[in-house]
This record gives sequence, C-alpha cells and structure tokens, in this order.
Amino acid sequence: MARARGQSIGEGLKTPHTVSLKVLRLTRPSLAQQFPLPKANSDSVYDFSPSAGLAYPHSTPLATNFLLTPLLTLPESFQSAYVGEVFSCTLSANNELPADDTARSISGVRIAAEIVSPSNPSGVALDLEEPVTPASSSFAPGASLQRILRLNLQEEGDHTLAVTVTYTETAVGTEGRAAGGRVRTFRKLYQFIATNLISVRTKAGDVDGGRYALEAQLENLGERAVTMEAVRMNPKSPFTSHSLNWDMPGATQTDAPVLQPGDIMQVAFLLEELQGEDTGQEVPASSPAADKRFILGQLNVQWRSAMGDRGSISTGWLTGKKR
Repeated sequence: MARARGQSIGEGLKTPHTVSLKVLRLTRPSLAQQFPLPKANSDSVYDFSPSAGLAYPHSTPLATNFLLTPLLTLPESFQSAYVGEVFSCTLSANNELPADDTARSISGVRIAAEIVSPSNPSGVALDLEEPVTPASSSFAPGASLQRILRLNLQEEGDHTLAVTVTYTETAVGTEGRAAGGRVRTFRKLYQFIATNLISVRTKAGDVDGGRYALEAQLENLGERAVTMEAVRMNPKSPFTSHSLNWDMPGATQTDAPVLQPGDIMQVAFLLEELQGEDTGQEVPASSPAADKRFILGQLNVQWRSAMGDRGSISTGWLTGKKR
C-alpha cells in the first residue's frame, strides 16, 4: 500500500506561517500642544473662532492661551533609544488562522528574545515578563500571546533585537482528533541605535593639602528636556566627597536644574584625602614617578524626563594627579 510522502523541509518553508509577530515599543505619552489663533479684528474678512486652533475645544474656557493641553498623545515613530534608560517593548504572537478554519489548530506558542550589542556580538538571551494570567496550551484564531521586554541600555551603538517564535501546528481530522502536526519556528530581527542622552566631560586638579577639585560638564544631546535629579560623586577610599552644586547644604537653589536640548551645565565636587591612610590606588603608567595619578572615584548622573522616564549613567574611574 502506497504511503503519502511526508512534507519536505523546503515545502514547509514555503508554507505561510499561521502565527504572526508584532513588536511594539512601550513609551510614555506626552502632553499635546496647541497653538491658539489670535482674535480677529472687527474689520477682518476672516471670521473664525479663536477656539478653532485649540487641540481640545470645549465650551468651558480652559486657559486657551496656554501651550499644553489636557490631551495625551503617543509618539508617531520609534523615537530615540538612549543609553542609561530602559528600552521596553511588547512582543505579541498572534494566531492568524481564519475563524472558520477547523482543519488546523495552534498550540505551544513560545517567544524567546536576545539582544546583539557592540560588546556582545554573539547575542545575550533576555528575560521576558510573563502575563498575569498564564496562557492556555492552545489559543483560538485571533488570539494572541504577549510578553514584555525591558532592557537597560548600557552602551551606545547599533543594537539588534532577535525574536524567535516557536509553535505547534496541528492538523485536525474529521472527528476532531489530531491527524498530524509539526513544530514551526521563525525568527525576526529589529535594529535600532542607542545614543547618549547626557554627555559627561570631566577635569580634576590638585588644590592643596591632599584635596582635589573635580569639575564636570553635562550636556543634553537628546531631543527632549530632562530634569537632573542627582549628580553624585562616589569617592574611592580614602577620599571623601563634598558637593558644590545646587544640593549642597545652605544652597539657595532648591529646584533641580532642567536641561533643554543642547543645554550645558557645570557641576563641581571637592574631594579630600583622609589623613593617615595610604591611597593604595596608584594607576600604573609609564610616566615618571613624580607624575603619579590616583583614583578619585566615579561620577553618577541621574535624570528624569517630563513624563517620568528615568535614566542613569556612571563614568569610569576618574583620576587625579599630584602636583
């Protein structure tokens, strides 16, 4: 008795997948802006209502001359991914079988993701957040399985998000029993570039008596304003750090500074070496013995966007040189 030939791998690859994948970036909304129209003169040929230029026309006056409105808007594009912030997205595997297709069923859907970065060209597997309610072993046509990915971007450069979807496609017989099945897999790549939002440039100098002055220049390289929540110096023993900025004791400025796109601000710290302790932190160098450098510590910068997105970066080890 002749037996039906099994489907080859090549034929299986030609068959359209019955599960699709969508990757949606999760971002916070922003307040919609409006541009109020001026009032028309009595002798003007244009007769229009000033509320025509409002993003939220309402019968009750709502400070129509204010730029921001009560409306929230979502970004129209992917937007920028910044180093120091959390990159979040939703991975959704959707059952694309027609509702009247009773000859096939989908089950065992699994989603896996990994990130390829400049420091990890071979890729690193990522943990995905599970849904609150566990997914069933099979899902009907039109259903979806979602996972949430959160990645703290640590370096700038090209990144590639690789998402792999695996599922079982079962052929259903006339009596509703499984007549056969196969495990299918496909993989999609999504590329994006991580850039620096806050640029940090530092300079350290010896003051006197084992004291060092550290200056840092912070520049907003992004496309949005940020509030500097904290700029801290984490000193290396035996140094102690004293802030000379807006958060120092007795400072007259109480509000955290806001950096608009392109703005630059200066911060400074005074580091003192504790007496009677050896630094033990000399940096090996080919310079003469009199030109010894010592590790002072690391600078940590924390910020927050207008809608609450937080970010944080730390510099490498900063050094000082004795005169």
